[in-house]
Amino acid sequence: MHKMKNDKSGRLQVVALVCTVIVLTSLAIPATAQEDPKTKSGYEDIHPFGGPSSTGAQLEEDNEVKVPLLRFPAIDNALRPWFDWKGKLNKDYGFSFGLDYTALGQVVNNSPGEDNAAGGIFRFFGNWTVIGRDSGNTGSIVFKVENRHRLGTDIAPQNLGFEAGYLGITGTAFSDYGWGLTNLYWKQRLNQGRISFIAGAVDVTDYLDIYGLINPWTQFQNLVFLTDPTIPAPNQGLGAAFGAMATDNIYVVGGLADTNGDPTEPGDWFYTFFNDHEYFYHFEVGWTSSQERIYLDNIHLTGWYADEREDAQVEDGWGLAFSAAWFVDDTWMPFLRAGYSDDGGALLEASVSAGVGYYFKESKDLIGFGLNWGRPPDSGLDDQYTAEVFYRLQLVQNLAITPDVQLIFNPALNPDEDTLWVFGLRARLAL
Repeated sequence: MHKMKNDKSGRLQVVALVCTVIVLTSLAIPATAQEDPKTKSGYEDIHPFGGPSSTGAQLEEDNEVKVPLLRFPAIDNALRPWFDWKGKLNKDYGFSFGLDYTALGQVVNNSPGEDNAAGGIFRFFGNWTVIGRDSGNTGSIVFKVENRHRLGTDIAPQNLGFEAGYLGITGTAFSDYGWGLTNLYWKQRLNQGRISFIAGAVDVTDYLDIYGLINPWTQFQNLVFLTDPTIPAPNQGLGAAFGAMATDNIYVVGGLADTNGDPTEPGDWFYTFFNDHEYFYHFEVGWTSSQERIYLDNIHLTGWYADEREDAQVEDGWGLAFSAAWFVDDTWMPFLRAGYSDDGGALLEASVSAGVGYYFKESKDLIGFGLNWGRPPDSGLDDQYTAEVFYRLQLVQNLAITPDVQLIFNPALNPDEDTLWVFGLRARLAL
């Protein structure tokens, strides 16, 4: 068994080494300037609330064109008919959609359990504007279907940290639950888009405690730099939320969601929502430079409360989270985030994260670095510290690879080790 683990780890390390060579080689390839519209398929979203991982923001980012950008213009030009067709769907019928596949492989040292994991996620997501296409008061159906699975390893990346004794998630979102329905809701905009509300099957992490580097498919991988680990955000299920610009700079977001939601069992949603009466409530007030930059220039305070979950034997609880991030010169994004929880099933009782992202103006490449201190809810466990650095290399318009390194000090569930190193490689193809 030990030899099999070493063989798997060795294969993943070889793959990581080869891909790293590819990255370094690709960095030497100059970008080629090319004039183009702002988005390839014409989809642009308005963000009264919703972060970069939300369906609307992901559609816009995937279709965004940077000038200059293209390292391999022949490949991008070959996809031009596909995006032209998608643009026609959006123009004629108000229907925009995306397809992507993301794979992540990770290895960790000094693990008492499994030391490697790999997983993949296929997603089909979109926005169909049904009413009000010629006004700012649109009504849309938003949907997202996913398949999350392992790729030849015994565990998925979302569980690797726990195997190594880390109280946290080193591969956020990369689980192995199979098929799931993670978005299916109505989105209504009012007052020319300054007010929005949604109702249906929601993912609260799309709009809860957001900032510009919260997307696990394109940015950080560790949970401490994504949704605050002191917030027990529920899985996808029934819920409702609203967002409004109270002034040109002040916004509010609030809502509730089923704490027992399960994206793999949509047939149970109505039962758990209307019979269990166990909900997650949240409210946020924030300041932004403008509505269009609501998750780029953002300072906010979030409060939440979670009902007791009787079957799961989780006590009720509450918490507060603070976040400040600013997109300086559309290049640098420093951030500071902190949170506290009192029960409620949160992963950590207290957490403070700080870091920075750097976007290359001539491309869609991104470097990110973050540091975190976390205090477990069990007073018998030591505080732990996490660092992460990644480089997202945009090889072509819709293909990126992201080497990632995480360093964990004092893993709370592995007192025999002072440090853990986690090496990862993520690849994402979006169409």
